[in-house]
Amino acid sequence: MPSNPRNTNVPSLRIRTKHAIRDVFSKLDYARLEEIYCEEGGEAFWHAHRKKCQTMGSKIAEAFKRRLSRKGRSLYVGAGVAELPMLVLETLDLNRTVQAYNLREREADILNQACHGLPFTIQATDAQTARGTFDHLWIASVLNDPECFPETSALAYGRADPVRFDPVTFQRERRDIQRLLDACLPKLSRPGLLSTSIEEVPWMTDWLTHNQIPFHVEEQLYPTAIVGDPLCFIRIEPA
Repeated sequence: MPSNPRNTNVPSLRIRTKHAIRDVFSKLDYARLEEIYCEEGGEAFWHAHRKKCQTMGSKIAEAFKRRLSRKGRSLYVGAGVAELPMLVLETLDLNRTVQAYNLREREADILNQACHGLPFTIQATDAQTARGTFDHLWIASVLNDPECFPETSALAYGRADPVRFDPVTFQRERRDIQRLLDACLPKLSRPGLLSTSIEEVPWMTDWLTHNQIPFHVEEQLYPTAIVGDPLCFIRIEPA
């Protein structure tokens, strides 16, 4: 069960957790990651974002430590470089079980090599295949991914061109998003915690309202390093 969100007395990350996060980022193969994250200018990109991923991710990890209980279970729908600090925190500081998924097989391989020896692996398959229930679900900057959902992304970020916008493609993307939510959100226990970007909140709250699940969207936002979408927490109320 998630802990009290107002519990501000929880200490910061343990020393060994901080060391593990730094160690993971020092082992990442940024040359190979350049090809995945950038069409060009990958070296400059990681020079600018490598430290941000560590520091901003650690801030979110500290927020998790105030909200998540020990020995719970988390499901990550889309786990990349930016999610590594949170995965380390959950498994080392809180002794939680995490199931993390990334559809990019090459990226999952790079991440797992850097995380060798830590108590988690990132699976290169669809998160919809995850079994069981989880008291924490991470799904951030997934539903507005310009590669997977280009028209939805254009709408979410205010870039939609009224002349070239494709409503047929958008309807198809919307159905795919609904299928993803229908597969993943029922895995979240009550009470539970849903971590998502502020741009994806309308999708989440619409699904929760439609399924008559009480929730509360926290006001505090946390900046993220790569996409830049502010992260927020939605608390799922007890049944």
